[in-house]
Formats: sequence, structure tokens, C-alpha cells
Amino acid sequence: MPVNSPFREIIGKARRRWFSSPQFDLVVWLADDQSFAGFELCYDKQDQEHSIAWSEAYGYRHMAVDSGEARPGKHKAAPILVPDGHFDVHRVSAAFDAVRYSLPQEIAGYVSEMLKQHPSTP
Repeated sequence: MPVNSPFREIIGKARRRWFSSPQFDLVVWLADDQSFAGFELCYDKQDQEHSIAWSEAYGYRHMAVDSGEARPGKHKAAPILVPDGHFDVHRVSAAFDAVRYSLPQEIAGYVSEMLKQHPSTP
């Protein structure tokens, strides 16, 4: 995933790093001591986009992205996250592992390990 950091840092909020590719967007939040504070991995960007995220405050959250385009007779709305059920951790982990080589090793390892710890993993 090529590195791209268009986000501005927000005072008082965790520092974040953003990575993007045609298949994924990944945001990783860092605590003041530079340890990992959470992540959000958006996947299936070319089809029906979804998001898997983890943070200490909320645990794991799996969401679908409502693009805001399916509004007949109305202007496009801003994309929003909506609750989504099943998370295919094996498929997403395998797809992530195929592109993780382009990320910093410590970030790729962290996200990969957090995906393996998802409650739906047997």
C-alpha cells in the first residue's frame, strides 16, 4: 500500500498514519508513547466497501460503507458507516497479507495480529 498522509493532526487526539491502495485504506492510531492505539481497515473498495476497526474504547466494529449514491431523485449524500454483520476474517486477512509487504513491518504485523484476534476467528 503506498503511503499517503493527507490528514492533519488534531491537537489532543491520537496521532494517525494513513495508507491507501486500490483495495484497502488503513488508518492506524498511535498513543503518545508511539504504541498502537487502534486501527481501521477499509476493504472491498471497488465493490461493496466495508470497514473493520479496533480500539480499546469500542473493541472490534464491523461496518459497511453506505456510499450515499443510492438515493433516487436526490443528490448524492456523504458516505457513512452503517452496522454490518458477518466479517469474513480469513478472506480479509489473506487479502491484507498479500499487500502487507508495502507497509512498515511493525504496522503490518500489528494489523495482521489484530485481525487474527477477531472474535470470529476459530
